[in-house]
Amino acid sequence: MAPYRLVVFDMAGTTVRDDGAVEAAFLTAAAATGLRADRDAIHARRGLSKKRVFRELWRLDGVAAEDEIDRRADASHAAFRAALEEWVRTRPIRPTDGCLDCFGRLRAEGILIALTTGFYRGVTDIILSRLGWDRGLDDARVGIGVEEAVIQASVCSGDVAQGRPAPDMIHRAMRLLSVHSAARVVKVGDTPADLQAGRNAACGLTLAVTSGSHTAAQLADHANDGLLASLCDLPSALGI
Repeated sequence: MAPYRLVVFDMAGTTVRDDGAVEAAFLTAAAATGLRADRDAIHARRGLSKKRVFRELWRLDGVAAEDEIDRRADASHAAFRAALEEWVRTRPIRPTDGCLDCFGRLRAEGILIALTTGFYRGVTDIILSRLGWDRGLDDARVGIGVEEAVIQASVCSGDVAQGRPAPDMIHRAMRLLSVHSAARVVKVGDTPADLQAGRNAACGLTLAVTSGSHTAAQLADHANDGLLASLCDLPSALGI
């Protein structure tokens, strides 16, 4: 029996090629709503829930009143959603290198696959549909025991009380798939927030790929159990 029962993957930058979509949507939303935010400030917050990112950016821009931060963050987030939806509906959506082979190896070993993301449900479902990864998922986005399912669960930040680095999305994936021990869960992402979430969930392994939004040097500053060049290296890291 494989020592791990579930692998929880991030989406953009980890299993889905980003191709600049997320950063472009942030910059478009900032320009549309008068938010002064540069690429470095946005990049430093990759992996967090998008609403949280805008709250932090407006605070950095000098807005102090919480109700005003909320109002402006709502406006920026709405602009972000519109820009990102346009991107994912009209441009190519592709898996990252090694992703599909990795998924196949995991399924062959009976290891469950869950995707978590800081995106909201609407854009998450568009991405899943365009990749064909929504096959076999029910209304709760669960496909356990369904032969044609590519993944077994999809969780987005809107499904839980707190997005990354809180462990809530990992815990929800575990509940949906009846995985009761975090020691049998592997977390894989491409941001510091992914690594922090894995640690906060007490996952058996917390790994990151260096082919996404952050370099090996940037990720090495955060507690981890291994940095992988791409998902091509994950099966061997798990001993399968």
